[in-house]
Amino acid sequence: MKKMLAVALMAMVATGAMAQDKEQNSKKPVFTTIKEMPITSIKDQNRSGTCWAYSTLSFFESEILKASGKNVDLCEMFVCNKDYMERAILTVRMHGDSQFAQGGSAGDVLDIIKRHGIIPEGIMPFPGSLQGDSLANFNEFFSVMEPYVAAVAKSSAKKISNQWKPGLQGILDSYLGECPTEFTYEGKKYTPQSFAQSLGVNWDDYVSITSYTHHPFYTAFPVEVQDNWRWDRSYNVPMDEMMRIIDNALANGYTIAWGGDVSEEGFTRKGLGIAYDTKAAQSLTGSDAARWLKLTAADKKSKLDSLGVDAPEIVPTQELRQEGFDNWELTDDHGMHIYGLAKDQNGKEYYMVKNSWGEYGDYKGTWYMTKNFIALKTMDYLVNKNAIPKDIRKKLGI
Repeated sequence: MKKMLAVALMAMVATGAMAQDKEQNSKKPVFTTIKEMPITSIKDQNRSGTCWAYSTLSFFESEILKASGKNVDLCEMFVCNKDYMERAILTVRMHGDSQFAQGGSAGDVLDIIKRHGIIPEGIMPFPGSLQGDSLANFNEFFSVMEPYVAAVAKSSAKKISNQWKPGLQGILDSYLGECPTEFTYEGKKYTPQSFAQSLGVNWDDYVSITSYTHHPFYTAFPVEVQDNWRWDRSYNVPMDEMMRIIDNALANGYTIAWGGDVSEEGFTRKGLGIAYDTKAAQSLTGSDAARWLKLTAADKKSKLDSLGVDAPEIVPTQELRQEGFDNWELTDDHGMHIYGLAKDQNGKEYYMVKNSWGEYGDYKGTWYMTKNFIALKTMDYLVNKNAIPKDIRKKLGI
């Protein structure tokens, strides 16, 4: 009898677990693609803070596909080599009062291409290969380079020599490879500049867009974050127009190089970006306020994730964006590449966003990020000016 009761109890537990799994699976988003632009293969930045290079070059690769149909893999390490030298020069010029770090912005990539050109992948050593690795790994690289730059920038000498520059270039070349001045690609000789000009895009067509109230709308200003060390300027538009530009771009076959905040609970490692309304979600997860506060961060995240497509979202406003920027909640974390639009089984729309973490997550390297998430968490983005609606372009004077 006891054995039969035990078996019955186990069966009940199993049935309950199956019902719970079924309920959770029914809440998992099922996506239908609305619009999808061609992209190049998923890359992996690995242990390097180079999302800015990977995401922006991915964006330009799609621009090249749109303009000429050419599928080109552009070289991130060429951009990094040039960019880190220029960032070091500024840091020294500022006596160390400018951050020298791995991160950067989409504007860095555009500026490097305009002035130095670009090369295809395979001309320089593949990322990580000079260290015997199969992917980029900047741990040792920056542990060597950061103190070198700091030693020069913080020097007590009344005058420094120029010898620190070839010394730093030696470090860059040792870890990333030397940047060629001439190379052969598909049987033709190029310089980096001539190769950039051969790709069928106008490098003057790209502008940065943002949306904040501490500067006037329809003017351009440098977004005040550390990785915008060049002080590249972004055009400032109201939040609804910032979003309308994205939608208009996708509707007309363009993509977007996006930079923003992925530090919130709603950015999951499984491939979703949702602007969770945690207060509204508490009752849906069976937690009152007092109980919710006692949960660990991991438990809170698990409960929010379990809501799936039923998760309530914050309604984005211009005021929330500004508040988040001013109080450091909206941070400059990550660069990604928006290339499409999809909807879930409830009809909610999500942007399809290419990441640079390899084929990671439930969607093999793509993140599905809700429009509310993007509206709240965008720092700025790079877009082809021809993708901007005409009425907004007129207001911006571009």
